[in-house]
Order: sequence, then structure tokens, then C-alpha cells
Amino acid sequence: MQHELPTVTVIIPTRPGAGKPLALDAAKALDYPKEKVEILVTRGRQPAVQRNHALRAARGDLVYFLDDDALPQPANLKRSLEYFKQPATQMVGGPNICPPEAPLLERVFAVCLASALAFGPSRARYTSVGQPRATTEKELILCNLMARREEVLKLGGFDESLYPNEENALMDALQQHGGKLMYDPEFIALRRPRPTLKAFLRMLFNYGRGRAEQFRLHPTPGSILNFVPPLFCLYLAALLALAISAPAWLPWAALPLGLYGLALLGQTVVSAKSMGSGRSLLAIPFLVATHVFYGFGFWRGLFTGLKPATVENIGPVEVERVQ
Repeated sequence: MQHELPTVTVIIPTRPGAGKPLALDAAKALDYPKEKVEILVTRGRQPAVQRNHALRAARGDLVYFLDDDALPQPANLKRSLEYFKQPATQMVGGPNICPPEAPLLERVFAVCLASALAFGPSRARYTSVGQPRATTEKELILCNLMARREEVLKLGGFDESLYPNEENALMDALQQHGGKLMYDPEFIALRRPRPTLKAFLRMLFNYGRGRAEQFRLHPTPGSILNFVPPLFCLYLAALLALAISAPAWLPWAALPLGLYGLALLGQTVVSAKSMGSGRSLLAIPFLVATHVFYGFGFWRGLFTGLKPATVENIGPVEVERVQ
């Protein structure tokens, strides 16, 4: 019955001075009793800080985190309730998927994001994979994620010295305290990838940097797979040095690179079955760019200075209750 439904707070961070977030109208259109939903738009320059401010202001039993350009499916809130019936379930999430009307370049980026070779298990963040299941932080993404507000607050919310990857550290902490994370391939938000090559490459670099910073602050065995791209970058650098200093050994040293090329072709064949051969072929150089820029970002993140966000270095945060 309606009075038994939990209350929900939708949290949408956006930049100061930005117009109405795209996500706002979609949040208002969620299929849920209006008196059970509040929407908080939080403006600032560091999303982890903005979300923490909104968490402390929220009234809902559950919180639904959306990025300002994420368009959730209307049924998402009611769909999540089946999972939250289990007391151990602390978070429920699903993929953010490129809309079919997006420009060609963005749809090519979407092929890369959804490929196992580029993103491994994290491809489930960008395409519907498998059946509903218990999962880890590898498959969930903050732009389309629900959580129990009190449990998140008990752990102090998001680590404000991390951005990105603040949600990954929080999810690890929830699991370490016995919480369960659920992935539902039909718990979908539509969201366009980065619009330009420069923005896409910067995103890859920042993903790598954020993962390395997370590993420094909150090391877990789950981060081991993320060392593959930085090691790949080391391998490429070693090949270049070998080509200069001992070219006779280069053919033997390049054998793994040949296997990598076969893996690229294999991934292209797999992607073509669901996303079309044209876009899959165009995505090949971006698959390589994913490993290289993520790898460079990871190396950068191993040596960055980490400090909590403050008003002095990020400016003020405003929280507006719009519903």
C-alpha cells in the first residue's frame, strides 16, 4: 500500500550558475507518489562534497543519486523496492546507457565503454549485462544509484578527498560492514557520453587517476585488475626503449603486442553483433586510448597530493529543495 512505501530523496549535483539540470524533469516524472519524493539540487564545484551536503539535508529513507544529465526510467524507484525489502541490501544500481539519438561520435564512445576489453566487468555500468545479481563496486556507477540514507551517513558519506571514485570507496566500505550491493540490468538511466574526443580522453585519464587515489586511501584486492593499464603503458615504453637501444630484440618483445591486436579484433567482432560493425570498427582506436590514457592517469594518481575539500579550495555549496 502507498503508506508503506519508503520516502525517497533524489540528489542532483550541478555546477554553480548552470541552468536547470536535464535530470530534474526526469526526476519529477518518476513513477512514485509525489508526497513520498523530494528532489535536492546541490550546486558546487566538487560533487562528493555536494552529495554529502545533500545527504545531511535529505529527509528520505532512500536516496537516489543522479548526475545532472542522467535521465532515469520512470519505473526505477518502484523497481528498486524489491531489492530493498532485503535488510542487507544497501545499494541498488544499474547502467547508464547512451540514447540512440546521440551523435555518431558519442555512440562510438558508447561502444568502447560497453566493451569487456576496455572496461572489463565495469562495462556493466554502460550496458545491460546478465541478470539481476549481488555485485561489487565494479559494476555500479554513481550517476544512477540508490542507497539507504542512514547507512551511508553512518559511514560518514563520501570521502571528500576523492573525485572521482568516491562512490567506489563507499561501496567497498558498505560491503566490509556486511552490506549487499545489487545490480539490475533494467534499472536504467539514459545518459550521453562525453561530446568531444578531448573530453573523452580527459575522462579516461581522470578515471585512472581516481582509481589510483582510491587505492592509496582505501586499498582492496578489487583494485588489482586496475593495475593492468598502467603496466601496459610501461610495456609500451619498454618497447620504445628497446627499438632505440636493441632493435634486433624488438620482434620477440612485440609478440604480446600482436596478441593485443588479436584481442582488439575479437572485441570488434563481439561488439559488432550488438552495436553494428561500422561503429565497432570506428571504436578500435578508442579501445587502445582507453588503456593508454587510463594507464597514464593511474600513474599520475599514485603521486598526487591528497587533501580534504574545503570552502577555500572548492568554494561554497548550495542545496535547493525543489520538490
